[in-house]
Amino acid sequence: MSKDFRIIFMGTPEFAVPSLSILIENGYHIAGVITASDKPAGRGRNTQESAVKQYAKSQNLTILQPTNLKDEVFIEELQALNGNLQIVVAFRMLPEVVWQMPEFGTFNLHASLLPNYRGAAPINWAIINGEKTTGITTFYINERIDTGDILMQEEVDIGPHDSAGTLHDSLQIKGATLVLSTVQGIANDSLEEQSQNDNGENGLKPAPKIYKEDCKLDWSQDADQLFNKIRGLSPYPGAWTILVDNDGNEQSLKIFEAELSDNMLLVGSIETDNSSYLLVGTSNGSIALKSVQLAGKKRNSIADFLRGFDLDKKWRF
Repeated sequence: MSKDFRIIFMGTPEFAVPSLSILIENGYHIAGVITASDKPAGRGRNTQESAVKQYAKSQNLTILQPTNLKDEVFIEELQALNGNLQIVVAFRMLPEVVWQMPEFGTFNLHASLLPNYRGAAPINWAIINGEKTTGITTFYINERIDTGDILMQEEVDIGPHDSAGTLHDSLQIKGATLVLSTVQGIANDSLEEQSQNDNGENGLKPAPKIYKEDCKLDWSQDADQLFNKIRGLSPYPGAWTILVDNDGNEQSLKIFEAELSDNMLLVGSIETDNSSYLLVGTSNGSIALKSVQLAGKKRNSIADFLRGFDLDKKWRF
């Protein structure tokens, strides 16, 4: 190893844990871990530590949990760690005073093939848009989100039945390997940085944060669009729709799994045997619901869901 790294690792969710783990397993010195503050979660509002913090504690690593990344006390604590390379995986936007600090720079792992799908939800949007491939990228952080010089990339196939959840799990493992390869490349000066500016800005696909209204299904769309949206939002935050009964009463229903069907139905109308299947009409076919959750209830298979309902074919979505 041609460079003596003291790595500062920044990350919060489970997605980041394999990247931290692989560095430790390969003998790299982790000078400190920066992660989100503990937060109350669940109905009991019990304090919950981030997945990265839990893992870092198990490895007896130094942990900082700043609420303000520009706070002078945090900056002094970060400087005191004497890191010379910073690695960011699923954290948050860093101020310039932080990302410019280390000698060997600060690089980020992003779950897309940049420059496409810059933003907070690249995994979701790639599936929602019906992509057949996506990937992972490491790049140096600069003053604009997800625009810094590319270090390494790897393409990853999206299967026809992949959900955001399954793709997330695949990318977090491949991403960890890419983080390790990037550190090794920086160590031996073997990487050639590629400017994203060379790719231009026209026609790039964004990956903005997803809000509740973005998750609502429009049954007048074609079946492929709806199918991709359902799997691109599963398991979180979850595609949803409104089920309307004969009296006009409405209930919110999340859909986590579905399949395409050739059965032709009117848009939003249903077909069911009230036992094993439930089809919903689209503009060019129908969607077979496989796993759903009524508001305030547990997630169920469609068979279990139908046991609790006697759906009339006049009901609609």
